[in-house]
Amino acid sequence: MKFSLIIPAYNEEKYIGACLEHALKNSRGKFSEIIVIDNASTDKTKEVAESFSGVKVIREEDKGLTKARQRGFIESTGDILAYIDADTHMPENWIDILEKTFNENSNCACLSGPYIYYDVSKFQQYLVKLYWYLGMPLYALIGYMVIGGNFVIRRSVLDKMNGFDTSIKFYGEDTDIGRRANKFGKIKFNPRFYMYTSARRLNGQGFFSTGWTYVINFFSEVFLHKPATKEYKDIR
Repeated sequence: MKFSLIIPAYNEEKYIGACLEHALKNSRGKFSEIIVIDNASTDKTKEVAESFSGVKVIREEDKGLTKARQRGFIESTGDILAYIDADTHMPENWIDILEKTFNENSNCACLSGPYIYYDVSKFQQYLVKLYWYLGMPLYALIGYMVIGGNFVIRRSVLDKMNGFDTSIKFYGEDTDIGRRANKFGKIKFNPRFYMYTSARRLNGQGFFSTGWTYVINFFSEVFLHKPATKEYKDIR
């Protein structure tokens, strides 16, 4: 199997460099390609990403997270597509869990895991751990849970899904992926498959407000098959 890494990026010149440094170091050459989707950026995202050897940068002028994900799907060649956000830091064992999961589980349609925020207080870290702890029974009950900045999906499953739903602007898009992919295989949410990420949205929108918004949109996608929140704010 060929693994592709896809990173949507909109005005991420401050974060994309560290993201690529961690991805290149900790994937240890196991990705056949690393693609940054420059999603209509107006800063130096493209220049920073292109400074890394082995990284391909593709421009997507139609701004939108799901549109960037879809462009990555179209442009990539791997059998297994890994999606991370531009403000993430890939852990050392992340690629090993990915490889082992898909090599040993032919029925696995999608793999995801939680975030660990690298720029919050210890108390906030505790609250985030509690959030994920409470979320595990929901995953067991519903059968799927996907985190948009930390998931891996089979190309064959995305083909059957007709790709990503580009009508969704932001909130709920990850749960939509899990709900639709669940029809074609097992969705594995592994607490050990974590991803370090920035807490800029939590800090910018408010810790509890952001968490509540994600919860509302999760249930809206599960039961109504559409997000509850139509608009979102870019936080950079």
